[in-house]
Amino acid sequence: MSDLSLSSSPGAPLFSLRFEDALRFAATSHEGQTRRASETPYVQHVVAVAWILGRSGFGEDVVIAGLLHDVVEDTAVTIEEVAARFGPVVADLVERCSEIKNDATGRMRPWIDRKRDHLAALADAPVEARAVILADKIHNLTSIEYDLSLGRDVWPAFHADRAEVLWYYQAILDCCGRDDPRLERLSACCREILARVSL
Repeated sequence: MSDLSLSSSPGAPLFSLRFEDALRFAATSHEGQTRRASETPYVQHVVAVAWILGRSGFGEDVVIAGLLHDVVEDTAVTIEEVAARFGPVVADLVERCSEIKNDATGRMRPWIDRKRDHLAALADAPVEARAVILADKIHNLTSIEYDLSLGRDVWPAFHADRAEVLWYYQAILDCCGRDDPRLERLSACCREILARVSL
């Protein structure tokens, strides 16, 4: 059975072959991709998300889902591949974190439609899925703040204007940051960074 217990529980391994497999899988799946408004390899983002989740007390399945949260949305990897390799719990979390980017014809859906649908889907998501989403937003906001501090104009790199992007982050916090002290802590961190980025 998959372990959703606290990573800090007695006897929990510090590292595992399964996590090593997920780390390598994430790195190769995102090979050639870079972060928005920089040349930083994309895998840096998913490692940061996994790190935040581990520090927040989540177990290996959730941390691995953090590593893999963008593979279905942003690469050729399918949810079936994730399930076969890392199990149904990880696959479920990854699927809940993935937006439906394209319509039935393969065309990119409008940004606002994707975000509204994802927000609606997250309303009833389990704590673990919302934790991955919030960890993702912490690192995205930190990246935005870091790039802005370097004088980079990050907003044109988005598929929406600055006001819409900031609205989306606030909506995610309102939707995901409740029902669990770990979520509340993640949400509070997000709110602090969002307040600075919004100035």
